[in-house]
Amino acid sequence: MSTRVYLSKHTCQTPYEEETPVCIRIQCSRATVKELHSRLQQAYQRDDVRLVRRITVLLDLLVHQVPIEVLSERWRLSISCLYQWRQAFLLRGIASLVYHHSGGRRPKLTPRQKKRLVELLEAGPQVVGCETACWTSVLIRVLIWREFGVLYNCQYVCTLLRNLGFSFQKARFISDHLDAARRHVWLQEEWPMILRAAKRRKGLILFEDEASFAQWGSLSYTWARRGQQPEVKTSGKRKGYKVFGAIEYFSGRLFYQGSEGRFASDSYQAFLRTILAQTTAPLFLIHDGARYHTSQATTQFVAQHADRLTVHPLPSYSPDYNPIEYLWKKTKKRATHNQYFKEFALLTVSVEKALAYFAVHPEMVLGLFGCYCEDSGLELAQAA
Repeated sequence: MSTRVYLSKHTCQTPYEEETPVCIRIQCSRATVKELHSRLQQAYQRDDVRLVRRITVLLDLLVHQVPIEVLSERWRLSISCLYQWRQAFLLRGIASLVYHHSGGRRPKLTPRQKKRLVELLEAGPQVVGCETACWTSVLIRVLIWREFGVLYNCQYVCTLLRNLGFSFQKARFISDHLDAARRHVWLQEEWPMILRAAKRRKGLILFEDEASFAQWGSLSYTWARRGQQPEVKTSGKRKGYKVFGAIEYFSGRLFYQGSEGRFASDSYQAFLRTILAQTTAPLFLIHDGARYHTSQATTQFVAQHADRLTVHPLPSYSPDYNPIEYLWKKTKKRATHNQYFKEFALLTVSVEKALAYFAVHPEMVLGLFGCYCEDSGLELAQAA
């Protein structure tokens, strides 16, 4: 190990005679830094959380020149402990990076500590001093060791998290324009009002939306031989099959209409005429704020059919409040995921076939209504 220690003196500016303070700066060679990173990776692979913490602290202290006071607060360690780690490393080098299990029964988290752990996990990794925004079992294990002094096996950390009500999930995007108050009013006031009116008039509640299915297909996870990533041909043609769709809240009935053209007010009105022609009951239409939904032509069309058609706009940037969004995902899974469409006609046939399947399986559509199921009287198990 090659380590250089630099001593620099600063003249005291006071009129009294005092000892001149000495500033110590330690510089490690590239080989030493490389070896530290190598040992850090090995510690991760062995799941040695104590060694991961120690090497990380030494890298911050000796390489990145992070003040020792900052590291003490970040890792909840005493300054004397950090000085000991640095001194041991300067004297014995890499040989000082060794931990041995002292034996005896390992400590466990108390109920109060588990409650605190839940609060920290829900706050997020960056809030507790991590640079990443993703929780992993290794990070959580380090967090438990840092906060509570309890060292769990990495595999048990996953079991502990499940027992605390956590699961490993993929994050999803939500708009930063969400109006929480408006969404609350929709669920607590507007939706119950629509539901009561539909029951009183024996009408149909339709959740409407549109989707475009690209000819170049879509990719999804699938099982394959290790090291051999699945490959799917693509035509690269920027052409899509446009579909208007609506699902009925009480029965799970699916209405849909495909088109090769763009989404527009005229095509949207044609779709609504199709629904009006296929039904006789009053329609309570719920859709988002797309331009062709709110255009002057569409507004006039709704006014002309006010005796049967009532429109209720969803809160802005709230696709999660429209259950048909989940139908589009299921349709793409059946119709386009990992499939190759050399001709556009092959795409339309595949999409139509998938939609026809859901049209004759209303029980699958009913399982998409999520947060609306309790109010409708549907079994929650059916919506899972």
